[in-house]
Amino acid sequence: MKLVAFVLSLCASLAVSAQGYPVRPVKVVVPYAAGGLPDTMARLVGQKMGDSMGQQLVVENRGGAGGIVGALAGAQAEPDGYTLVISSIASNVISPVFNANSGYDGMRDFTHIAYLGGPPVVMVVHPSLGATTYQAFLKIARASKDPLSFISPGTGSHGFLVGEYLAREEGYKVSHIPYKGAGPALADLVAGHVKLGTMTFSSAAGQIRAGKVLPLAVSTDKRIPSFPDIPTFKDVGRDLVAATWFSLSGPAKLPNDIVQQVSRETLKAMQSPEVQKRLELDAIESRLMSPEEFTKFIESEIVRWAPLAKSLAATNPQ
Repeated sequence: MKLVAFVLSLCASLAVSAQGYPVRPVKVVVPYAAGGLPDTMARLVGQKMGDSMGQQLVVENRGGAGGIVGALAGAQAEPDGYTLVISSIASNVISPVFNANSGYDGMRDFTHIAYLGGPPVVMVVHPSLGATTYQAFLKIARASKDPLSFISPGTGSHGFLVGEYLAREEGYKVSHIPYKGAGPALADLVAGHVKLGTMTFSSAAGQIRAGKVLPLAVSTDKRIPSFPDIPTFKDVGRDLVAATWFSLSGPAKLPNDIVQQVSRETLKAMQSPEVQKRLELDAIESRLMSPEEFTKFIESEIVRWAPLAKSLAATNPQ
């Protein structure tokens, strides 16, 4: 019976692939609330893809538990190409470490299709801290008898990991204050209730422009053209290049011809002038990767960030 079931499943997959995919609208699960960056990227890229593929890509927001609720829905969908999911460093690399009961494995339970991109992380301080450069900040932080309080969008966020990573590598102590999102975290930083924060550049850009917070370094490879005065971490002697990336994936065992087709359509959409302009606005760096290259990239991100996440999960429950 198992053999018969396997053959029937294989035939069904082949049939789906042979039907001129897609023949009906494709659902894209976004594991976050509407209006955020992953939602915006899904809708913008999805519109371009839908126009090209002749079928609408319908965004379904399923937020909760740091992206776990929506990611699990994507992982549990039928592998027929009609349910895709916005994957990310948060939902596929970090959250499964902080939530042992997430119900999915960030690699094994997905077919990873295309890298969309993501904003870099920026270290920002309140002007009252008295540091206008990264080196001046290090001098203050290392001399402090008490741990420096720092904010991030939340425990388990990429900003949280980067903040803890920098403290360990640079030899100063921090005390993390978690928030539910970058908005309230940044509000307390602007008000001066806390002096230090690490978050996505797109979240902090408005307050940086307004002079309410001071950027010390950003995790891009090269300086951001629209903010040429902000040094990269490499500029200040710390080899840190990282992005809070988002991507497009499907459930495990997605037929390869569907994977390749969706990948081609995604790459084409990403290169459109409208999408490129939006990415530039938020200093989002994107890379053109094949599904195979992107899968290897996620594996490398797990190797890079999971050990730190595991060491922090025991003392910083989500």
